[in-house]
Amino acid sequence: MKILQLDKNHPLISEQLTAKGFVVEEDHSSSYDEVLEKIKDYEGIIIRSRIPLDKNFLTKSSHLKFIARVGAGMENIDIETAEQLNIKLINSPEGNRDSVAEHVVGMLLILMNRLFIASNEVKNGIWKREENRGDELLGKTFGIIGYGNMGKATAKRLSGFGVEVIFHDILPNLSDEFATQVSLEELQKKSDILSLHIPLTDETNYLIDESFISKMAKNFYFVNTARGKNLKTKDLVEAIENGKVLGACLDVLEFEKPSFENLEVENQDLKFLLDSEKVIVTPHIAGWTSQSKEKLAQVIVDKILADFKN
Repeated sequence: MKILQLDKNHPLISEQLTAKGFVVEEDHSSSYDEVLEKIKDYEGIIIRSRIPLDKNFLTKSSHLKFIARVGAGMENIDIETAEQLNIKLINSPEGNRDSVAEHVVGMLLILMNRLFIASNEVKNGIWKREENRGDELLGKTFGIIGYGNMGKATAKRLSGFGVEVIFHDILPNLSDEFATQVSLEELQKKSDILSLHIPLTDETNYLIDESFISKMAKNFYFVNTARGKNLKTKDLVEAIENGKVLGACLDVLEFEKPSFENLEVENQDLKFLLDSEKVIVTPHIAGWTSQSKEKLAQVIVDKILADFKN
């Protein structure tokens, strides 16, 4: 079986698959059209986010048996067309769930305790104590939307912080020792902190908007390590300005390129986020640790080998 790998990943993918008799070829630079010209020669493709696998691409992939995404989100793939063509879809959310969970907790602790602000002030000769009083996680209710790999890992990390963790998910009966499943209405009523762990779909596009925010009973902190377009940024900006949102931790932005490699839009809403002391922004790196790079790759290899014996 010939496999084309379109992004740089941990070398164990090529090493382990080659050892099992697969032919793995690397192409990290060809354009969409250039890859399209040769995709008919491959039975498998391994991607991250560089090239969209749309209907046009998939219908010309005459021998493709599987698409493996090194990561969780599958929005860069025309899933409906892939299923119609009996192309197996593989992803690896198990591989970076721990790094995402730690990133969530880390950003919150930095934001709520003003750690970056206070550190920068001291480095610039400014010594403020009263102005840098923090806000504790202890005693708060932490609301999660989406209780899959990332949501569960986040709830587990929070178990030692003395918070009540609740979550809402479209699937039933997911409560465990770390979190309790509730209706969306109850989550909006109780949460002091709201964290997203959902894919980007038609239903979740701009899920967090002015209407959603207005239904939150408390002023709250907001965390997004899911997808930038789960949030309508201008509505978040307004909520921060009027005090409804106390602060935001954003690892993903509405204005990212589809490849996640950079920003493609600059506007006043983005400028507000970058200038605000109430916002922490990171460049889509929540799942991006040294350990997760290897774990993501290993999950992909294991799933390919489980489904396709060469």
